[in-house]
Amino acid sequence: MGLEFLRFGAPVAFAALGESIGQRAGVLNIGLEGFMLMGAYVAFRVTGATGNPYLGLLAGVVAGVVLALIQGFLTIHNTADQVVVGTAVNLLALGLTNTLFRAQFGKSGELVRVPSLPTLFGPFDAGLILLGILVIALSLWLARSKWGLANRAVGEYPPAVQSAGLSVTRIRWQAALLAGAFAGLAGAYLVVGVAHTFAENMVAGRGFVAIAMVTFGRWRPWGVVLASLFVGYIDSLQYQWQGRSALPVELFQALPYLGALLVLVFVGRGAAAPAALGVPYRRER
Repeated sequence: MGLEFLRFGAPVAFAALGESIGQRAGVLNIGLEGFMLMGAYVAFRVTGATGNPYLGLLAGVVAGVVLALIQGFLTIHNTADQVVVGTAVNLLALGLTNTLFRAQFGKSGELVRVPSLPTLFGPFDAGLILLGILVIALSLWLARSKWGLANRAVGEYPPAVQSAGLSVTRIRWQAALLAGAFAGLAGAYLVVGVAHTFAENMVAGRGFVAIAMVTFGRWRPWGVVLASLFVGYIDSLQYQWQGRSALPVELFQALPYLGALLVLVFVGRGAAAPAALGVPYRRER
C-alpha cells in the first residue's frame, strides 16, 4: 500500500491538530465527530455540485466554523457544560446529515461519486501537503508567538492571563474557531481525499479517535499528527488483511480503534492535560 496510509490518517490528523489547539486553551470539543460529519456532508454536496474538490475542502472548513460559532456561543459565551453541548452537536449532526442525505439520494447515495483531489507530488495531494505545512507552522506559532504562549496559559490558569491584560474569552473564541475549521477540513478531506463519496455516519468514530490522539501526542502538533498517522497505518492494514483471512470483517474494522485504545493506555499514562480544560471561565468582577 506504500504511503497510502497517509490518506487514511490525514482526517484524524487534521481533527486532532485543531483539537489540540482548542484543548491548550481549555476548550474541550466532544462534538468533534459531529463537526467532521457536517464537514464531510457539505464537502460532498459542494464538490458534487461544482465538480471542484478544492471548493469542497473550503466548504467543509466553513461548515466547521459555523458549528464552532454555535457551540462557542453556548460554551464560551454562556458557559454551558462543554461535554453536554458537544454530545448534543454529535447527535444533531448525525440526525441532520442522515435526513438531508436520504431526502436527496435515498438509499443509493453511496453509489454517488465525487471528484477526488489530484495528486501533485507522487502520492501527495493538496490535502497532505497542507497538513505538512500546518503542522510546521503551528509548531512554530504556538512555541514562539505571543498568541501561542497566551493560548497555553489560558488552558492552565485563565485568571493570570486576564490579569496580564489579555482577554481569556477572546483567546478561547479564537482557539475554538480554529479547531472548528480544522475539524470541518478533516471531514471534507475524508470525502475528497479518501472515500470520494458520502455515506451515513461515515466518520465512524474518527472524531473520538482524534480526541484520544491529542492525549497520545501530549498536545504537541508533531506528536498529535504522528500519532494520528500511526492510527491511519493500522486502518490501512485492515483492508489488506480482510481479503487474506477467514476472520470476521468486523474484527479488522475494529483494528484502528483497538490500536488507539492500546496506545492511549500504555503511552498516554501520565500525560498531564491542561489544568483548565473543560472548565468554563467566568471573569471575576
